Amino acid sequence: MVRKAYSSDLSDLEWEILAPLIPPAKSGGHPRTTDMREVCNAIYYHLKTGCQWDMLPGDFPASSTVYSYYRKWQKRGILEELNHTLRDRLREKIGRSAQPSAIAADSQSVKTTGKKGDVYGFDGGKLVKGRKRSSIVDSLGLLLKVIVSEGNAGERVLAAYALMELAEERPELLEKVEVMWVDSGYDGDKFGLAVWLMIQAQVEVMHRKEKQFEVLPKRWVVERTFAWFNQYRRLSKDYEYLPEMSEAAIYAVMTRIMLRRLTS
Repeated sequence: MVRKAYSSDLSDLEWEILAPLIPPAKSGGHPRTTDMREVCNAIYYHLKTGCQWDMLPGDFPASSTVYSYYRKWQKRGILEELNHTLRDRLREKIGRSAQPSAIAADSQSVKTTGKKGDVYGFDGGKLVKGRKRSSIVDSLGLLLKVIVSEGNAGERVLAAYALMELAEERPELLEKVEVMWVDSGYDGDKFGLAVWLMIQAQVEVMHRKEKQFEVLPKRWVVERTFAWFNQYRRLSKDYEYLPEMSEAAIYAVMTRIMLRRLTS
């Protein structure tokens, strides 16, 4: 019986792009019988609606099966790798080089559903109890790296740590970067020196001229990315106990956004 279609489901064209990137079944043993397209549909439904895993509709594969794949992909870095692969393809589709020449960094503080172990704190600047999502994106707002930490962590320290991890994991992504755009929270010679030592790029601080709200085009690329996060209810707060699962959810959301754009 054909199940009811959900708005978060993958289209045939989207699945055609994603299917070859899904890790194959292990050789030997019982052959895989799980419908992997339905596993992905269930993950995207969970992210879009914000429901608990065991509250997934019954017409998806068993929630334990879906979560098992999701957790395995998180541990193996598959979701982050999917984000990189799809971002490169999307940039090339619109005529850009896969390697950006400009990047931007910022952080988003979000509430948690209660105290989440050691990775929890109070952001005094934004008056939020919870966690901080420190993100590095390209000039299109597409995610390069995200680090989820306690809410009271320093923005400059987190951005430097995220950049260091990215430089170690995918140095080819940063070879052409000439400038990093940040807001005044990242101002300071030490941060600029750290960025220069890691990737030989200049830090350009975007200052507002007036106290009232002002749209700064170069800075807005990160804020736009955070707005994309908020379109998925699972990211409206940090519901995860483990910060690495929070990062996985963000990478998975970005894959869904990019699949839509690749087929539009």
